[in-house]
Amino acid sequence: MDLWEWQFDGACRDEDQDLFFHPEGERGSARRRRAEAAKAICATCPVIKECLEQSLAVREPYGVWGGLSEDERSAVLAQRGRASRVG
Repeated sequence: MDLWEWQFDGACRDEDQDLFFHPEGERGSARRRRAEAAKAICATCPVIKECLEQSLAVREPYGVWGGLSEDERSAVLAQRGRASRVG
């Protein structure tokens, strides 16, 4: 249970969860604006690092987690993969 307790302190806890996940077919500026609004909440979060690391560890495929979108998390994972192969 202690492993997940950080979630109780998340800035997103009382927010509309739809803000963090794009609806079917959302594209372009609408998707960008929604994601930026979600990231603004993440920027105030006391557990942003824990959230991001958890989302990377489980390879969360959807939504904004730890201040990053799914595409941004994929890039982080790819970068970590390249770094581990080199180092």
